[in-house]
Amino acid sequence: MAGKPKLHYFNGRGRMEAIRWLLAAAGVEFEEIFIKTPGDLDKLRNEGSLMFQQVPMVEIDGMKLVQTRAILSYIATKYNLYGKDMKERALIDMYAEGVADLGEMIMHLPLCPPDQKDAKTSQIKESITNRYLPAFEKVLKGHGQDYLVGNKLSRADIHLVELLYYVEELDPSLLANFPLLKALKTRVSNLPAVKKFLQPGSQRKPPMDEKNLEEAKKIFRMQ
Repeated sequence: MAGKPKLHYFNGRGRMEAIRWLLAAAGVEFEEIFIKTPGDLDKLRNEGSLMFQQVPMVEIDGMKLVQTRAILSYIATKYNLYGKDMKERALIDMYAEGVADLGEMIMHLPLCPPDQKDAKTSQIKESITNRYLPAFEKVLKGHGQDYLVGNKLSRADIHLVELLYYVEELDPSLLANFPLLKALKTRVSNLPAVKKFLQPGSQRKPPMDEKNLEEAKKIFRMQ
C-alpha cells in the first residue's frame, strides 16, 4: 500500500493550504514535513527534490511534485474531484483560477507595507464584493444546483469555500449579499471530511500572524 502523501512546506498557510484543504476534503490523510530553517530548504534543493528550487513540494505515488496548480490537478484527478468530461474540467479550471487570483491578493496582504495596508485592504474588499463573489453567486443562481459544476462536488467548490473563510476573516459582512455562496460554504463545511478538517487540532493552519510572517521571511530569505 502506498504511504501517505508527504507535504514539504513551512508551518503556515501560504501556497500549501489549498493542497491541505483538497486532500482533507478527499478524505486523504497526509504527513507534513515542516521546513524550519533556510538550511532545510537548501537540503531539499541540494538533493534535487525541487525541480524549480521552490516549495510547495508533495511526495505522492512515487513522485515529487512541485508547482501548486499541478499538485492540485493531480489530487483532483486522482480523487474524482475534477468533473466528468473536458467541458466540466474547463469550467472547474476557470473557477479555480478566479479563486486563485483573489486568494493571491488576500495572501499577500500581510506583506503590504503598513502605510499602504488600509488602501490595499479597501481595494481587495472592493474586488471581493463587486467582481469575484458576484461572479460565483451568478453561476450558482444560473443553474440552481448545489455545486458549481455538474451538480457534484469538485475542486472548484473546495477552493471557493476555503476562500470564503478567508473573506470572512477579512470582514464577515462581505458575504452578507451572497446567500447562495453562504449556503455553499455551509454545505461543503458539513461534509464529514471537511467538518473534521475544520475542527481545532487539525492540520488546517491559522491566519498569518507577525511571528509566522517573520519565520517565513527567514526561511525563504525574504529579508
